[in-house]
Amino acid sequence: MSLYELTEEYAALQEIMYDPEVDEQTIQDTMEAVWGEIEDKAEGYAKIITGMKADAETLREEENRLAARRRHLEARSQYLKDTLEANMRAVGKTKFKTALFTFNIQKNGGLQPLVIDGLIDDIPGKFLIPQPPVPNNEAIRKLLAEKQVDWAHLDPRGESLRIR
Repeated sequence: MSLYELTEEYAALQEIMYDPEVDEQTIQDTMEAVWGEIEDKAEGYAKIITGMKADAETLREEENRLAARRRHLEARSQYLKDTLEANMRAVGKTKFKTALFTFNIQKNGGLQPLVIDGLIDDIPGKFLIPQPPVPNNEAIRKLLAEKQVDWAHLDPRGESLRIR
């Protein structure tokens, strides 16, 4: 098979890897047709994995950039809304209409905010929600480093493929 044909098949394989509608069996069959020996397959896998990781990192950076822009726009929008509300209160005009919008300062809906003024011990028991105990994993790990116990153990670490 010529280098051109191999490159063409590799590009087609890479294209189906990105297609969410292609099932895993089709991907497997295509990979077996393109690559022969395990070394060739491993190198092909590594090339695709490296490309996908690079694409994922690019997407993550773009997500972060867009999230930062969204947060900036939300903060600026809230600042403008707070400034408008403060000005409306300052001039004593809490309700009016314009050609496009209606402005009104009103009480928030939902439950009225609750503030606990005393200590938790001062609240009768029927008004408290009991909390179940939670294991202290860090303390249990330290104990298991010193001795074995019947009620806990450490599982062996898993293994994973690393490609450098």
